[in-house]
Amino acid sequence: MRLSEQEAADLLTHGDPIALGREADAERRRRFGDTVTFIVDRNINYTNICVNECRFCAFYTKQDAPDAYLLPMEEILAKVGETAAAGGTQVMIQGGIHPDLPLSYYENMLRSIRERYPSIVIHSFTATEILYFAQKEGITVEDTLRRLQDAGLASLPGGGAEILVDRVRRRIAPKKIMTEDWLRVMRTAHKIGMESTATMVIGFGETMAERVEHMEHIRRLQEETGGFRAFITWTFQPGNTALGGEKTSSWDYMRTLAVTRLYMDNVAHIQG
Repeated sequence: MRLSEQEAADLLTHGDPIALGREADAERRRRFGDTVTFIVDRNINYTNICVNECRFCAFYTKQDAPDAYLLPMEEILAKVGETAAAGGTQVMIQGGIHPDLPLSYYENMLRSIRERYPSIVIHSFTATEILYFAQKEGITVEDTLRRLQDAGLASLPGGGAEILVDRVRRRIAPKKIMTEDWLRVMRTAHKIGMESTATMVIGFGETMAERVEHMEHIRRLQEETGGFRAFITWTFQPGNTALGGEKTSSWDYMRTLAVTRLYMDNVAHIQG
């Protein structure tokens, strides 16, 4: 029987992490037996310049900052090559929201990677980046995604979701896209046959009910499109951020990871 939102919130609040872990493991075994999968990939951050200035981010910088960078294309290609040489099969390329780069820059990047390393899967660009590309180019999200797909983009990572509750988003990242925009980009990607992952970041001071609200957004969209191949949860790291705060405990993370396996019954894979 499917978990309700209230039941999931109660488990996140009061559930025994050990018992929940056993139940989630039983569900995993029911689906996949003893098979556990992994991907050898590399995260390549092509720029740390970003106009969004999210309060939870320790990565971004302003364009005129001394540590600002935009990787040369040859360096990006070299990093992809190192990944392939190490047995990697996928790269995840993402960065800050750079104010000056046209869509053609990203198309050229994708084509260069595809031509030089055709066996590498390009799983890249968050929904935040995609929407910015579209707005800067003055075209639709669908046209943006189709152009990137034609250039070699295989799938979208779930970054930029954080917590899909606008109350939280306005506090931690007021310049970033809101919930409906993130969902719209993913819905559009799935519409054109481009799969994606979905993510959730915990530890922003959100309530347990808000974590479940986030998961429910993903579960409902998955019912509509079937385009999410995995759900990933990780914890906010407060060091060197404007937001600050305390780290999420390991028990909280483990409890949340278990509940996501039980609640996200229509998403095949839970990554951790």
